Amino acid sequence: MTDHKRHAIVDIGSNSIRLVVFGGAPRAPATLFNEKLMAGLGRGVVPGGPLDPTARDAALAGLARFAALLRLMQPDTVRIVATAAVRMASDGAAFLDAVRALGLPAELLSGEDEAVAAGYGVIAANPAARGLVADMGGGSLELIRVDGGAVHERVSLPLGVIPVGQIRAGGTGQLKKVLRKALKPLDWLAQAEGQSLYVVGGGWRTLARVHMQGADWPLAVLGAYRFPAADARLLKAAVREAGLERLAQIPGIRPQRAVQLDDAAALLAALVREINPAAVEVSTFGLREGLLYQRLGKTERSKDPLIEGLRHAVGGQVQVADWPDAVLTWSDGAFPGEPNEQRRLRHAACLIAATGWASSPDFRAVAAEDLALHGSWVGIDATERATIAMALHVGLGGDPDAPPPLLSRLAPADALGRARSWGLALRLAQRLAGGSPQALAELPLALAADGALVLRVPPADAALVDGACERRFNRLAQALGRGARIDS
Repeated sequence: MTDHKRHAIVDIGSNSIRLVVFGGAPRAPATLFNEKLMAGLGRGVVPGGPLDPTARDAALAGLARFAALLRLMQPDTVRIVATAAVRMASDGAAFLDAVRALGLPAELLSGEDEAVAAGYGVIAANPAARGLVADMGGGSLELIRVDGGAVHERVSLPLGVIPVGQIRAGGTGQLKKVLRKALKPLDWLAQAEGQSLYVVGGGWRTLARVHMQGADWPLAVLGAYRFPAADARLLKAAVREAGLERLAQIPGIRPQRAVQLDDAAALLAALVREINPAAVEVSTFGLREGLLYQRLGKTERSKDPLIEGLRHAVGGQVQVADWPDAVLTWSDGAFPGEPNEQRRLRHAACLIAATGWASSPDFRAVAAEDLALHGSWVGIDATERATIAMALHVGLGGDPDAPPPLLSRLAPADALGRARSWGLALRLAQRLAGGSPQALAELPLALAADGALVLRVPPADAALVDGACERRFNRLAQALGRGARIDS
């Protein structure tokens, strides 16, 4: 059953303060509302010193607005969390009292709490994550080792983008020196060498857009965007060469973020040099999503975030509720032994294809492809998005022999060929059963001992298999490199 509750989180960070209201499937929370205030609470703060008065006033004014919005929105749960800047400030407790006076039940997260939540945020989006999570906020940098769906060793360091700027102002090589000293006692970091570095935080997400621009990447979706770790040094040079004016012209980069990119790029390059990961991967899930994930029980956590997110998104558009799962189970007969990482993509294609009726016939394939490529899904990378889109292109009427050029740029030929077969199965299912799960159950697909693809048709259903069904069945078998036989 889908949870229709709304969960609000106010994240009082050192750089920005954000109100996010989540809804949708518990395992794949969808953002219903997202508002950010660049208050800069961590600006000029030193451990034991007070918050900047101007930033403090701006923060409280913005939080008053958030309090009013929450009063009107009435979400089911509300959580207000403060992080590094408030932890460090001498007047942090007084600031939290002022926030509570606005009707917001603020709590202070420890560095440990912040690190654990960030780690689980990455795991929420990518259950197979293995390596090091690096969450760069305005005031702190959390490093967390993740593996096997669990958070392991972690640390919170005062190396957010604001203090990094202050360190670098002290002269060339200072950041490298400070970072190396901070990491030296952390012998567990060696376990993440050669694995992935999962970067979290607005500064690094914005930095990834610079990399996308330089790589001429055709899909402007940040989640699971990945590049070789060696590119971090080149990215640092590219940011410096571009300058603020050109950086701010890149789509998706706001001027407030552009001014911090030089420091963000310097920290990433220095961290990569010390950690030696194989690749850098962007996670759009972080602390807030991690806080939600920690609320879930073991059963809910074990669910696939891609499939759960899609189920919720398309649930109201599927005319026959059981149809997507029926098509998946029926088409299993043509793809026996298919690895789970491929079957889940075929499942995703079945879910999206079931909404095709809602689009004009001339645009069904295009609309479905766009949803696969640009939907707010997690647990999926660009290649997998393109693979699903190819199945939908074929399954909803596109030319099976002419994949859209964008898909060929994002996915290798073997993945698109596999998806082409999935799409042909979708086409056959729709023609054969007309949206009836019962009809599919009575007309199973299977592989015979001689390797042929067999469609079993009981005498009572013989009239369902017309010439068009036969042609589609034969084309599916041909795509799979198999003979075709219809048994009654």
